[in-house]
Amino acid sequence: MGYAQSARAFSFFDVMKQARELADKSYKAPEPNLPDSLQELKFAGYQQVRFKSDRLHWRGAGTKFQLNFYHEGMHFNTPVKINEIDAAGVHEIQFDPNDFDYGSLKLDPSALKNLGFAGFRVLFPVNSADKKDDELASFLGASYFRVIGRGQTYGLSARGLAIDTALPSGEEFPRFREFWIARPAPEDNYLTIYALLDSPRATGAYRFVLRPNSQDTVIDVKARIFLRDQVGRLGVAPLTSMYLFGSNQPSPVANYRPEMHDSDGLAIHTGNDEWVWRPLTNPRRLQVSAFSAENPKGFGLLQRGREFSRYEDLDDHYEKRPSLWIEPKTDWGKGSVQLIEIPTKDETNDNIVAFWVPEKPPGKGEPLDADYRMTWTMNDSKAHATPLAWVAQTRRSRDEVKGADLVRRSDGSITFVVDFVGDSLKSLPADSTVTADTWVDGNGQIVENSVRPNGVTGGRRLTLRVNVKDQTKPVEMRAFLTNGQAPLSETWSYRLPNEPEAK
Repeated sequence: MGYAQSARAFSFFDVMKQARELADKSYKAPEPNLPDSLQELKFAGYQQVRFKSDRLHWRGAGTKFQLNFYHEGMHFNTPVKINEIDAAGVHEIQFDPNDFDYGSLKLDPSALKNLGFAGFRVLFPVNSADKKDDELASFLGASYFRVIGRGQTYGLSARGLAIDTALPSGEEFPRFREFWIARPAPEDNYLTIYALLDSPRATGAYRFVLRPNSQDTVIDVKARIFLRDQVGRLGVAPLTSMYLFGSNQPSPVANYRPEMHDSDGLAIHTGNDEWVWRPLTNPRRLQVSAFSAENPKGFGLLQRGREFSRYEDLDDHYEKRPSLWIEPKTDWGKGSVQLIEIPTKDETNDNIVAFWVPEKPPGKGEPLDADYRMTWTMNDSKAHATPLAWVAQTRRSRDEVKGADLVRRSDGSITFVVDFVGDSLKSLPADSTVTADTWVDGNGQIVENSVRPNGVTGGRRLTLRVNVKDQTKPVEMRAFLTNGQAPLSETWSYRLPNEPEAK
């Protein structure tokens, strides 16, 4: 096939060479080129600028994939160079204002000259073979991108690289400055995208191979990163999401939605085969959690709650937001999966970040390789490939001590109700004894630890009541179910945020 031959002629190593050469040079910041009329657009105005459906790239070419492009505007004020790899070789896709519909915006045509693209969308018949212009992926802003599979709606995002996230020095946002997209052959069910990353202290070469299947979308990522200078926190395979409130942290103000989040927890599969689940929180102060691991087998931000009743939102459908599971394809060595939770008051802010941090970042000019698979899915088994039971929900409560008169009263403790479900529990004999192995740090005291069958789910419900000694400090807790001989579940790991509980 001509396209395949051309794709081989341009390879990951061509991008890697550029990244390596770029790392040896001083960083040159991109120059904004937007006129005031586009720079000052509000979101509603920017939404009016749409790529025309009859101008779709590869429209009528017989491929299963098509492209359209984002116009520059608002804070997307620097162009991103986008190239196509086809049978004729490599050539730049040129910006043409005639490809866009500007709605009711009154713009001076001369202001549209010499602009460029802010990013691009990948279209594919995700949900139906008859609907070829379904949006599969979006690359827009710094090194951010979002992907969905069948029946999913956009939720969390991924990034190429994170630098110094949540450090006092301030975060650096590397950006994809150039893309190369290989034109697929008509029979191809995959799309190959190359990207060149650049920032003041890092460069990188990336290859993304997108493979939408019957339910999920899988992306195989190959990355090689070079540092120009030292960084404080290097985040590999970063994920960004939103958590406003949920079952373990109800809304502080009246809201008809029981929960509002794009992800409800961080899952980790460690190199020694432990499975860990950390429910997310929306703290009043920034908090960072680090889970040490050597050669992790996987991690991800998941949306485990799939029932509409968990959200009751007819517009945003949080139950359809995908989980994103990262599976390293090589040994990543020693390091930690880090979770950053940032306070937010509304759902428009992505306040959750998770990534892998190598114990020893590479030296200046020394390459760091990161090959991994991303699975965007609503199928929990894709991110929990183990017979161990998993946490279906975490709920938090007070006043769970009944007196002799059967009235619930507070004794100052906080109650956590954790529901575990899974095959390891369903296969147990009915008379099996299941207990919880628990741990709490020095700022807490467990005053109740009980496990009972849950006849509704077929699993087990753990009830933990905890006294907090110093309300201004966080409390770390861990628990897993056991039959006295072996673990029956993943490890529930929870941090009660570093703030006084509301009375």
